[in-house]
Amino acid sequence: MVDAGLMCWEEGRRDEAVGYYQKAAELGHPVGMCNLGVSYLEADPPKAEEAVRWFYPAAAAGNARAQYNLGLCLQNGKGIKRHQREAAKWYLRAAEGGNVRAMYNISLCYSYGEGFSQDQVRSKRWLQLAADCGHKKALYECGIKLCAAGDKVRSLMYLELATRRGEAAASHMRDVILESLPLVNAQRALSDADKWRPRALYTRR
Repeated sequence: MVDAGLMCWEEGRRDEAVGYYQKAAELGHPVGMCNLGVSYLEADPPKAEEAVRWFYPAAAAGNARAQYNLGLCLQNGKGIKRHQREAAKWYLRAAEGGNVRAMYNISLCYSYGEGFSQDQVRSKRWLQLAADCGHKKALYECGIKLCAAGDKVRSLMYLELATRRGEAAASHMRDVILESLPLVNAQRALSDADKWRPRALYTRR
């Protein structure tokens, strides 16, 4: 039913997809519950409270995508009262379960002390992992930090990767560094970007 729902969703038959997700969700399938919640969030108009109602059991069952979405709803007060500490808790669970967006968000939580006490070591670790998995904003921010630390070759590689993934803010900084490096160093950085592959992680569905 979940697979049938996914096929219908991709083909634009969203009402049919929601019907399949509803059946799977009512049978207790975590992916079905999560997908139903996402469907409610993306409805016009959104049904955020209904989305949260389905994210909770899916998240409790260990679905990393539901944990991330629940954290997002809690952070933004969407369908539920805003609660930053609870949001951070669910982001952390999702990140530990392999959700790359949650890895980036939890790095921000630790960096700014939102939901958790400030911890720059943990923030840096999660940001690096998100970048290693290909998160475009994490790649950009790692590139900026490497530039500030004086490692322009690695910085250029990260900024090139972020640019290729569509992070608009990265392209200007990439071009600035590209012009400041000797040609051989710039070519090495771009060659490293060509060879780079995102880290593969097991994600809890």
